[in-house]
Amino acid sequence: MSALFQELAFAPTPMGDLSLRRRRILSLDVDVLEVKLGEEFLMSSLFTVGERALATLGLAEIDRPDLEVVVGGLGLGYTAATALREPRVRRLDVIEALEPVIQWHKQGLVPLGGGLIGDARCRLRLGDFFAYARGEADAGAAPVDVILLDIDHSPTALLSDAHDGFYTNEGLRQLGTRLRSDGVFAMWSDAPPEPAFEAALAGAFAATRSEVVEFPNPLQDRTATCTIYIGRGPR
Repeated sequence: MSALFQELAFAPTPMGDLSLRRRRILSLDVDVLEVKLGEEFLMSSLFTVGERALATLGLAEIDRPDLEVVVGGLGLGYTAATALREPRVRRLDVIEALEPVIQWHKQGLVPLGGGLIGDARCRLRLGDFFAYARGEADAGAAPVDVILLDIDHSPTALLSDAHDGFYTNEGLRQLGTRLRSDGVFAMWSDAPPEPAFEAALAGAFAATRSEVVEFPNPLQDRTATCTIYIGRGPR
């Protein structure tokens, strides 16, 4: 195996073949971890500003202690780890649909896994976040303060057509029943703000905004952007 590339883990899943790879980028003199599902790149340790901003911006919207937080999508763990750095977080549940991703963290294959597993506030749960949002999973569970979502590429670039109903006003209103009356929903997107989704979000939450986050892309020598959508106070 070349030192420039190593496949650390591989597993077939219902959504496609999932792989965790380490790659040396010679031009930057760094090693990066990459997650790939089928032919799609899901994330890279080279680009984590958006994942971290999702937690920072979402938690900043609520001003009280003892927060209970749900994260949809584990990935390399940057959103969850950033949330856990906030001392106001009392409990953090991460809902991940792909069991191999959870195992990467438990087996120490990704750098942040040990910190997540070792934090008594954090629980990694195998499950379907979108079923949770529809009220079909954890029925009767108490509402939480903050929900952070990073699964699909954007509201219109989905990993599965089964997720489509979530990004509507009805889907977001269903999600709102999982939040306390002043609760916050925040979501990462790889695309610029999309007016149709902004309208759906505004119909489901009392206050909404779309935050464009800039970060450097050293591979292309340019500034890249992502979007963090925020909704507060479910209707």
